[in-house]
Amino acid sequence: MSLPNVSVNTPLNKKPREINVFVLLLLVLIVASIATYVLPAGEYTRTEVNGRNVVVPDTYKGIESSPVSLMGIIGSVHTGMVEASSIIFFVLIIGGTFGILTATGTIEALISTLSRKLANQEKWLIPIMMLFFAMGGALMGMAEETLAYIGIMIPLAIALGFDVITGTAIVLVGASIGFTTAVMNPFTVGIAQSIAELPPFSGMGYRILLFVIMYAVSVYFVYRYAMKVKRDRGYGFFADGKYDTVGSKELKLETKHKIVLGCFLLNFVILAYGVVKFEWFITEIAGLFTILGIIIAFVGRLPAGDAVGAFMKGAAGLISGALIIGVARAIVVILTDGHVIDTILFHASSAIHHLPPALSVVGMYLLQAIIHLIVPSGSGQAALTMPIMAPLADLVGVTRQTAVLSFSMADGIGNIIFPTSGYFMAGLAIAGIPWVRWAKWILPLILTQYAIGLVAVVVAQLIGYGPF
Repeated sequence: MSLPNVSVNTPLNKKPREINVFVLLLLVLIVASIATYVLPAGEYTRTEVNGRNVVVPDTYKGIESSPVSLMGIIGSVHTGMVEASSIIFFVLIIGGTFGILTATGTIEALISTLSRKLANQEKWLIPIMMLFFAMGGALMGMAEETLAYIGIMIPLAIALGFDVITGTAIVLVGASIGFTTAVMNPFTVGIAQSIAELPPFSGMGYRILLFVIMYAVSVYFVYRYAMKVKRDRGYGFFADGKYDTVGSKELKLETKHKIVLGCFLLNFVILAYGVVKFEWFITEIAGLFTILGIIIAFVGRLPAGDAVGAFMKGAAGLISGALIIGVARAIVVILTDGHVIDTILFHASSAIHHLPPALSVVGMYLLQAIIHLIVPSGSGQAALTMPIMAPLADLVGVTRQTAVLSFSMADGIGNIIFPTSGYFMAGLAIAGIPWVRWAKWILPLILTQYAIGLVAVVVAQLIGYGPF
């Protein structure tokens, strides 16, 4: 089947307005610095339990004020990046490996092949393609990487009787399902669990259950809308004929692509086994992805120079996110050096101390959702909030695993409605969908997902979602 030839680099009439995350974090850094002069200094006693640092309840005491100096503030960004260096380089290695995977043409060929096979079976397009993108979000943390496929899915959706919103939703909502439930998302759960000193990717079974629930609800929402458009074209949105030009671009899934996919899936099997059996952590996981990059470059027949270039390009695409982690860590450095982070913990825990842990986790979940509005980077939000949320969870009787779940659920859902999410706004710009039109359409699904997330964190606390 011939598909309209639409470039993902379609010129935009108007650049979407974005709020720069670095500016926001620097403003928070300034506020944190001022806090060291305003808030009383204090500290908890900490002890080591099973290899992790834990705050001892009821040991908070005031100490002499120690506001951070001007040089301390200036140097905090560098210090933050040094302290977060293991996570930063982990992110860059993962990005580089994905860059090699993309350069082999495997993902594009897979999408093209699936699209042709589903050409006369439109009822399967939505569940199958949304599952593909959901798996990408769950296993690879696909977000910005999905933008390249919006220009493929929209013309296919229109050709099958659907509209621009349907094609865009297959990509954005699909990836969001996986990113939110984060079965093995290295950029959210991977980083958050590392900071919370939890075993890497532990608690996977519960997240798989949430993945199934979120997938079923989201597919039903998109499918019901698409069927309405198919029955009545006037019900849909078509971006003023932006995707009406006709062309063709068909790619075949060659043997090398199939082997690359096999290697990629085998990598996650080995990863899961290594984490469970040998307690692999960030260093081992990063090494595994490095080996994967070399193997798929060889299988994909990429010359050495091209493979290195693809790795660099993939890593470069995540430089912004990696640096956000360091800047976010600088805020924690300021609060720690000024000895006010425990003061914040003390007052936060006092405010919810008399609440049952199941209600305390509701407050943590809602707070994470609010923070995500101003810090749309999942890895950046993890680096900013988990150093506070993990010990807070200890103080109020919430498991650290539940605290991580509260973060990942609240973080992922907002990615496809908050205008502060840069990749999301770029996706709407590529599709030609006004934000208001999209927001009105997707709001019922977003509210449903937030409700599912709320129930999920409460249930997680009630069942003692752990290991701790």
